[in-house]
Amino acid sequence: MSLANGFCWHCSKPLTHLDFGRQDRCPHCGRDTRACKACVHYERGINNDCRETSADRVVDKERSNFCDYFKPSQTPTGNVATAKDVMKAAAEALFKKK
Repeated sequence: MSLANGFCWHCSKPLTHLDFGRQDRCPHCGRDTRACKACVHYERGINNDCRETSADRVVDKERSNFCDYFKPSQTPTGNVATAKDVMKAAAEALFKKK
């Protein structure tokens, strides 16, 4: 098991290596932490949404699983992109020509 810190895939809050156990949930939002969406190998759109070619298929990417290749992602994902999109839309609306 990796001792690296990571982030919650849903709320992007930082987590320690102790937060990525099989039955652990994010203390901030309550989502499963040892899920595909929290893994460095997760990439939407490729085969099984996973860059690790030897990993077994996991259907629900937001639930805990038993994948032996799981390593916590070192980049926050979660709602960061959504917040950026909201800010961009607000700026565009502010400077929109009438």
